Order: sequence, then structure tokens, then C-alpha cells
Amino acid sequence: MAEPGIAEDPKNDIQDYADGWISERKGTGVPTFLKFAYIVILIGVISYFFFYMNGEVNNSTRGALVRQFNHMTQSSPRFMYGVIGMVAIYAVIVVVFAFQKVHKD
Repeated sequence: MAEPGIAEDPKNDIQDYADGWISERKGTGVPTFLKFAYIVILIGVISYFFFYMNGEVNNSTRGALVRQFNHMTQSSPRFMYGVIGMVAIYAVIVVVFAFQKVHKD
């Protein structure tokens, strides 16, 4: 018997989720290149936070305004390092989850 909200096809071992919008065959996993895509995307996110944590201060047209705004509002690098740390912890959790075997067939 299928779980509520999950339709199963006994012939093909295909499970439909979200009213048929997502289908999955039992025993198949996520392709490895997609798992590594998580790592690449998360590295990009962390580097973006790190390089632009105080705004785009080196921009040729608005960099001076960003620096002046940061000076007036007293931007907090410690806070942004905390945010980057939380993103890094999230990244580790996502990567560990992505590389675990989900199905216990």
C-alpha cells in the first residue's frame, strides 16, 4: 500500500509524487554530476557572500557611494562572517545529505 499522497505503479516500481509532477523509479539515484553541482553552486554562493559582504565597493561608478554608505551605517564584518559561517554549515549539511543513499531497497 502506498503512502498517502504517493501513487505507486507495481509493474514498473515507479512512484509519482506531487500528483504526477515528479516520478521516480525505485533503485535509481541522483546522477553524480548533479551531486557535484551542489558543491559548485555552494562554493559560488559562499564566495559571493565573502567578496560582496560590504557591497560592491570597487565599482567604478557607484563604489564611492557604497563606501560612504558603509562608513555612515557602520557595516559589521563580524555579522557577515557569521552569515558566511551559517551558509558554510548549511553547505556541509546539503553535501552530506546529497551523497547519502536515500533508499534502503
